[in-house]
Amino acid sequence: MSIKNSELILNPDGSVYHLNLRPEHIATNIIFVGDQDRVDKISKHFDTIEFTTQKREFKTTTGTYKNTQFSVISTGIGPDNIDIVLNELDALVNIDLETRQPKEKLTSLNILRIGTSGSLQTDIPVDSFVISSHGLDLNGLLHSYQIKEIENPEIESAFVKHTNWSTKKAYPIIIENNKILADKLKSEKTFLGITATAGGFYGPQGRILRLALQDNNLNHKIDTFNFKGNRVSNLEMETSAIYGLSKLLGHKACSLNAIIANRANGTFSKNPGKVVADLIEYALEKLTV
Repeated sequence: MSIKNSELILNPDGSVYHLNLRPEHIATNIIFVGDQDRVDKISKHFDTIEFTTQKREFKTTTGTYKNTQFSVISTGIGPDNIDIVLNELDALVNIDLETRQPKEKLTSLNILRIGTSGSLQTDIPVDSFVISSHGLDLNGLLHSYQIKEIENPEIESAFVKHTNWSTKKAYPIIIENNKILADKLKSEKTFLGITATAGGFYGPQGRILRLALQDNNLNHKIDTFNFKGNRVSNLEMETSAIYGLSKLLGHKACSLNAIIANRANGTFSKNPGKVVADLIEYALEKLTV
């Protein structure tokens, strides 16, 4: 049965609705960034640029770096945007957009997130790089899908117990990265840890302006969680959605974070732009070795 027009929405030119892309526009190696301005900061390193487009916050540039083709896509902020981007990317490679039927032979994309984040641990300083061993979903997005195959019940249960997690919130899910991508990216420069993914920047990440929090001690509980040597290293808004949806759809994903703040120490990078620029060059070199 073909997928209904209301479920897979296409633009008049045949491109997918939000990303404004057609299948021939994207590579199988994808780099996600949050900020649309960061797309150019990556693509300026490319040897060739083949295609670029933008619709809303979703900007895409496809080109080659050292004979490897990449597409850089800005996702905007938050797990809800990741839901749009990953489902539409998967549709581009794994659904025939003319017949609206899933393809018999599926394509697996390599997806790397290059992002900024805040460290939760005193020994992971600003200006360092963190590879997310797992994404810790605190926002509930993944509960919209059948997720039994990607859950890790033992560590999830330990986290719920340690934090006295409110039953009024979505149950936390912990999803592993793709080890092949992670192994390519690791070095003596990188730290490894669980990346917690919140559904917002203020209250969901424990920031207080004028509104009281549901649990004032939640950040401390997250900071002190340790399961067989696995601890939560940093907090942001995209990784768990990328990991969860990628695993469900059969894609490979890893998240690489430039640490520009340390929430434990209360410090912030003196030159966050340089940290991100260094991370971009580091990632491109590692991906093309």
